[in-house]
Amino acid sequence: MSESDGAGHRRLIIAGSGIAGLTAAIYAGRSNNDPLVFEGDEPGGQLTLTTDVDNYPGFPEGISGPTLVNDMKAQARKFGAEIKNGVIENVDVEESSGPGHTFRVTLSSGAEYTSDAFIAASGASARTLGIPGEDELMGYGLSTCATCDGAFFRDEKIVVIGGGDAACEEAVFLTKFASTVHLVHRREEFRAEDYWIDRVMEKVDEGEIELELNREVTELHGTPEEGVDHVTMVHHPEGHPTDKLDDPDTEEYDFDAGAVFYAIGHTPNTSYLEGLDVEMDDEGYLETAGGDGGGQTATGVPGLFGAGDVVDYHYQQAITAGGMGCKAAIDADGYLEDLERERAAAEEPAAAESDD
Repeated sequence: MSESDGAGHRRLIIAGSGIAGLTAAIYAGRSNNDPLVFEGDEPGGQLTLTTDVDNYPGFPEGISGPTLVNDMKAQARKFGAEIKNGVIENVDVEESSGPGHTFRVTLSSGAEYTSDAFIAASGASARTLGIPGEDELMGYGLSTCATCDGAFFRDEKIVVIGGGDAACEEAVFLTKFASTVHLVHRREEFRAEDYWIDRVMEKVDEGEIELELNREVTELHGTPEEGVDHVTMVHHPEGHPTDKLDDPDTEEYDFDAGAVFYAIGHTPNTSYLEGLDVEMDDEGYLETAGGDGGGQTATGVPGLFGAGDVVDYHYQQAITAGGMGCKAAIDADGYLEDLERERAAAEEPAAAESDD
């Protein structure tokens, strides 16, 4: 299945329907750039996994993640954006004889579209453990974002899973709310920087964090109505206990918990861009220009812009993603206006020659 350039061509295509992509669509629509948004395989992004969003400005009583996303979709459509179901499999650049080039976007269905500019706002997927109870309790006591959801679990016994910088940082942050934070790591030593290990140990000395080393969580227990009740944990004195379940030294037991936070990293959704000459870091996050002034979201491929968690591995908040989506749409609009002027100027000599 393939759509011709006439039916499938757009001024701007946006990958991703999370906060970054939808904000970009709102601004692009208002700039008459007729954006086409592809939702991807996680429509609405990570925010749809959050039942209550308490820190997005303008909602003093909070708002559910799905409601916020659906309202933003309606707003984007109001300004002319088209939102389609579809997973982008590949993006190529087709050079032209005149100014600029064309992005050819291929979906997993085989459908093809082309555009003059492209915004990658496809986000990053939080890594999970794939254990029983995970799917049922995600957003109901299980979270991948401490700054998003920590305040919902005041005075609870909170489990944080991970051993790197993110896990240590989130464990320290959650001490603001928890009765105790239990930092679960499958090894004896943390992989985090010394700074974060020192911060954790300070909290250990103060009795706010307890270390659960050489342990792994193998199952989550609870209900969407009541949240997380407890977890099943395994321990082996030499670490990596799930690799040694048949070892008599491996102990399995239940552990009370009111909430669980995964802090085992994110995977940026950038594999569909691997065919382009675009710079990424070792983890696959897009490299953008940054700095001051316009063009902060530009990549090394002219006309390709990045926004949200596909670029930002540090803040990863809805509000920062929205801000980057706004920037990307404004940068794309500037690029498209320049391209339009260059093409018009290139056509003038050709038109003059045809009149001779």
